[in-house]
Parts: sequence; structure tokens; C-alpha cells
Amino acid sequence: MSLTALVLVLLAAAVHAAWNLVATRVPGGARFVFCYYTVSAVVLLPFGVAHLVVSGDQPRWTWLLAAVVTAVAHVAYGVVLQRGYTVGDLSVVYPLARGCGPLLSVLVAVALLRERPGWPGLVGAGLVVVGVLVISAPRAVRTPGRRRAGAGYGMLTGVTIAAYTLWDAYSVDELGVPPVVYLAAGTVLQSLLLAPYALRRSRSEGNGFEGTGFDGRGSGVRAEGPTHELWREHRRSVVLVGLLSPVAYLLVLFAMRLAPVSLVAPLREVSIVLAGLAGWLILGEPHGRRRLAGSLVVLAGITAIALA
Repeated sequence: MSLTALVLVLLAAAVHAAWNLVATRVPGGARFVFCYYTVSAVVLLPFGVAHLVVSGDQPRWTWLLAAVVTAVAHVAYGVVLQRGYTVGDLSVVYPLARGCGPLLSVLVAVALLRERPGWPGLVGAGLVVVGVLVISAPRAVRTPGRRRAGAGYGMLTGVTIAAYTLWDAYSVDELGVPPVVYLAAGTVLQSLLLAPYALRRSRSEGNGFEGTGFDGRGSGVRAEGPTHELWREHRRSVVLVGLLSPVAYLLVLFAMRLAPVSLVAPLREVSIVLAGLAGWLILGEPHGRRRLAGSLVVLAGITAIALA
């Protein structure tokens, strides 16, 4: 992997961990997601238009198709993940989702996209996935039904992660969609897809969208007010997440133009390491030794990927 791509992905992971730490303190679920998607869309749309004007690129219908597919995939990811948190346990859903996603991305990229990252890259990708699973290893779940449901939705969430990761790599690399234009169009469509639900005049979510942060726990507070109340009370956090979230993913999209997705996808999960260490060192969360051990495994994986 080139040094530029490596730096882009690691920087994206740091930004991703930062905005998720902010998001864990905000209630509101789908309404919160809609709000920061909308902020992202408002900010990115002028940049997307400016890119087209300055570069002289002619928009193609395939670009719109690419944006529609990624928007649907990202919304599906959010719905499936939060449904998993409703019927299963976080400690089962979360590690399976974050571990299966990059693993499936690597397998599909090698099998179907014919990427050949080499043995150092494959070993490094495997170490990153293993390290992520160690950091977020599930605690014992006493209810078999919830364990099965959590495992099912966790793996299904991993499938959606792999789907949008592989599609995004194909879009910016093979279809040649400029990353800024692609992300701008995608966020606009994501906001529009969530608008009917987020703007309805219900007084409660009632659909399992309580947690939107890095580990799905949110603040433990259920959103009871409409969208405009959430905006008024948490405007700063919404704006911050709305700005940092697209920056993090834009860096990933540029990295996908420089390196194979089979290396970029697992390397993105370094954000879990950063958030896990922050939770231990800053928030005083437990299992520090396990998080440190998993981080060392991930570090070994990053080293192997860098040598690929």
C-alpha cells in the first residue's frame, strides 16, 4: 500500500472515531441521523457543483445510479444495525458487524474484483479483523433467543457494510465518479430517504433507533421530541458530526483510488481501536488489557498492510 493511501485511511479512522464519540452523547436516533445527513448534504452540495464547474467534468447517468445505490445501502445499514440493537445485544451485534464487514469486503474483492494484495496484505487484513474482534469481544449473553437474533442481525449488518464498501470502491475507481461529487449526491439522497420517517409528527421513535454512535449505546436517553427540538438542543453536536462524518469518508474514497479495497476496508476499522482506547483512557471504561492487546494485534496488521 502506498504511503499516501495509508495516511489517508489512518487519518480517516481518527476523524471517524472523533465524530462517533460526539454522536454517542446525542439522543434522537433516526432523527439525529437525518439531521447530520442534512448538514452534510448542505455543506457538500456546493463543493460537488463547484468541482463539476472547475474540472469541466460532464455528469453521467451512471454517476446518479452510483449515488442512488450507495444511499440505499447506507440507509439499509443504519436500519438493519439499529434493528439488531433492538432484538439482540450490543455485545453480540456490534463486534460481528464490524468484524464481518471488512472480512467480507476482502473476500469479495479478491474473488470477484480480482484484486491481488499479496500475502502481507492478506495477513495484515486478517490481523486487523482479529484485533477488532478482540477489542469488542462479546460478553456472555444469557438469553439464547437474543443471542441468535443478535448474531443474525450482526452478520446481516456486516453484509451491508461490505456491500456499500465494495460498491463505493467500484464507483470511484471503475466508474470514475469524482469522490466529492459522489459523496455530495449520496448524502443528499440519504437525507431525502430518511426525511419521511424523521419528519413525521410522532412523539417517540419506537423503532430501535436510540443509539447512533460508535458503539450503538448513545446516551441512554430516548428521544421524545420532534426533529426541530433535537436540532435546537443539540445543534453544535449535529453540525460537528455533519462536518466530520463526510470528511472521514471522503478520505476513504480518495484512498480507494490509490489502493485496493481489500486493504482499505480492514484498515478503516482502526477507528474502533482509537475509540476503544479513548473509552478506556478518557472515559474510564473497563477491559483495558483486552483493548490494549487487541490494539497491538491491529498495529501488527497495519504494519503488514503498509508493507504490501
